[in-house]
Amino acid sequence: MLANFIIDFFGQLLDGVLTIIQGIIFGIIKSFNFIDYGETISTYSELLGGWFWIVGILCIILIVAFLGGIIYLATRGIKKILVMARKALNQEDLVKEVNSLNKEVMRLNLEKDKILSMKISQIGLNANEISNLTGEELEALNGQDNKVEEETTSRFYKLTEVDKAFENYVAPEYDNEITLPILCERFRNFCCSRLKLFYNIDIIRLFVSSFASTRLLILQGISGTGKTSLAYAWGKFLQNDALIASVQPSWRDKAEIFGYFNEFTKKYTETDILKQMYVANYTNEVYITVMDEMNIARVEYYFAELLSILEMPSKAEWIVELVASVWENDPKKLSKGKIRIPENMWYIGTANNDDSTFAITDKVYDRAMPIDINTKGVPFEAPDTPPIKLGFEHFNELLENSKKDFEVSPDNLKKLEELDDYVIKYFRLAFGNRILRQLKTFVPSYMACGGKEIDGIDYVMAKKVFRKFAYLNLAYIRDEIDGLLKFMDKLFGKENMKECRACLSEFQKLV
Repeated sequence: MLANFIIDFFGQLLDGVLTIIQGIIFGIIKSFNFIDYGETISTYSELLGGWFWIVGILCIILIVAFLGGIIYLATRGIKKILVMARKALNQEDLVKEVNSLNKEVMRLNLEKDKILSMKISQIGLNANEISNLTGEELEALNGQDNKVEEETTSRFYKLTEVDKAFENYVAPEYDNEITLPILCERFRNFCCSRLKLFYNIDIIRLFVSSFASTRLLILQGISGTGKTSLAYAWGKFLQNDALIASVQPSWRDKAEIFGYFNEFTKKYTETDILKQMYVANYTNEVYITVMDEMNIARVEYYFAELLSILEMPSKAEWIVELVASVWENDPKKLSKGKIRIPENMWYIGTANNDDSTFAITDKVYDRAMPIDINTKGVPFEAPDTPPIKLGFEHFNELLENSKKDFEVSPDNLKKLEELDDYVIKYFRLAFGNRILRQLKTFVPSYMACGGKEIDGIDYVMAKKVFRKFAYLNLAYIRDEIDGLLKFMDKLFGKENMKECRACLSEFQKLV
């Protein structure tokens, strides 16, 4: 009897559940029985006539919308169930991974404790005294391994290799008899005979004499006129190849020149320019660093620190800090993490003026000596001319002596002062002490190279002063330029100041 009771009692529940399931299945079949819908429409269409079709179509639309909604909701429900199931599985995997990582951390901590215990025993402490150590003492113990690595591996790999290369360096014999005129002539003939590069002697004189006035030269003009080749040829002529660094559009700060210390690897990322500077501190050679297409990035950004340093009158202040700390195995020529900017290195930038480049600002132009190369050289015959070995000390002595032997005449200095007053009065521009100082160093060297004093003055005025007229309102000053040209004819003569005259005439044509 008990068994019959249990069967009857739970059988009633089972019959009810089966009835619900059957009802759901029957309801779904009934709802989607399109044959019955068709028969119903067919029956009533004959009884109700034409208006029935309008009502019938609306009913069909409602039925389709209702059934579509049911299907949509059912699909969404199934997707949510699947997503929740997947998240549950992923959560289980994450829990397993976290547990695995926790075990690994525990293992590493145990290993660390063993190593620390060994270090403690080495300094005479027992395990019970470890808890008495301060955090700084524990950090110092953990840092001993890093210190060992610092002592065995230099963070300046390239500079350390330079130290090794110069351990047994013997300076070569230099040509200490050559003069500036002969230097210019031989360089021009060398370019022609050995490299098949053809330059006007005036370009060579401008190039060589520019070394006296500034450490930054800018060779500018249209593409394909031999700007980079001129600096390249100078390195070949002196038997000390120029370093050609291709400027990238991404250059933004001094790290592109000097490199930077990587805090993660504890190594210094050295640039080729930094290495060249370091090498230059070892020798008496004349070094050239070429920044090819220098204005493809903003010069006043990546070259700013060097511009400021090279302006300092005392060479003892030509110092750049590379790192703040000092390691025992740092390169020999670094002093307290600082490098000395070598006196025997010049920086030559090549610049194209097109849509892909930035305009070079006055800040850069005022501190540099621009040389325009806008025409291809005309081939000429030259005797075979070998390269020379020119030491920096002799070259610098030639440039310094030219300031004494070929000083700018007092008469021309007085004329320049009058011209300065005129330009200030009518154009609100002044030469500035920097430009006048460069003129007093450039013109004597230009004369020592074989050029004329008035031509040197003409070049500096055109490239350093009248060039700035481009930033003025040319339409407003067009007539004033006529007056300036007449004033210059009165001061220097109509046959002189051709560069200035061409520059000013070009501005008038732009109006």
